[in-house]
Amino acid sequence: MNVTTENQSDCPEVKVPVLVFFTIGVVSLAENLLVVVAVIHNRNLHSPMYCFICSLAAFNTIASLTKTWENLMIVFADVGQLEKTGYSETKLDDVMDSLLCMSFVGSIFSFLAIAVDRYITIFHALRYHNIMTMRRTGVILGVIWATCGVSAVLMVRFFDSKIIMICFVVFFVVSLVIICFLYVYMFMLARIHARKIAALPTSGGGKCRRQRWWGSSMRGTLTLTILFGAFVVCWAPFFLHLIIITVCPMNPYCECYRSLFQLHVLLLMSHAVIDPAIYAFRSAELRNTFRKMLLCSDWMQCS
Repeated sequence: MNVTTENQSDCPEVKVPVLVFFTIGVVSLAENLLVVVAVIHNRNLHSPMYCFICSLAAFNTIASLTKTWENLMIVFADVGQLEKTGYSETKLDDVMDSLLCMSFVGSIFSFLAIAVDRYITIFHALRYHNIMTMRRTGVILGVIWATCGVSAVLMVRFFDSKIIMICFVVFFVVSLVIICFLYVYMFMLARIHARKIAALPTSGGGKCRRQRWWGSSMRGTLTLTILFGAFVVCWAPFFLHLIIITVCPMNPYCECYRSLFQLHVLLLMSHAVIDPAIYAFRSAELRNTFRKMLLCSDWMQCS
């Protein structure tokens, strides 16, 4: 998304080589496609949580593909094969901006869906399979993708309006607050439940089974908390950039921060590289699926 303006401060603009952007885009594209294929192929991963993770990886794939294509366009423009301000190029840039907005909004909604799924898993375990059916999961994903597509087109169409930019930033902040509240609330209740389990009589295997189930559920919640933390760290500088454009566009100190715009975009793109690494590190099932896909010569037959 083109949100840069002419730098009139004494701070030189930090430039990141196009090759770096291109490399990160290709790596993240390959990683997230691997996650999507793994979830589709492995029937053990056909659960609501992994469907939402697959959706998150799909949105990351869109972001990676968009930025990779955008960097290719920059290369072609630099060698004179494309006009930077041509009609077709401008329309294509709008399409790529729409896809990037779609990937961001989709990531936020995916994290919200995952947080709610984790909450139901932990605190309504007996009713979980009645509440989070695969049919309802499909409906939720359909609503997420449709909403993201419409909102992305609207945001890019009217992005020159400060109201749209403010709404974009407010959506980011409010979503962060809601997700953080859900995770904090879950961990607070988790401490109470853990104490109750510890206070149960030690005879029989019921306590051990509860502890194993509780440990597994909390491990999944911790993994998703790490994913959300990585998302905040990678996207927050970009949104601070948007806030600065709106609040103090001509302030020299603000312009010094804006001179780091390409680093903010690089950090934003790195998020799509970090997520699959977290999946592989935290999920044994995904890790085994990745290993089979990468090492087995006929991975479709490997099980």
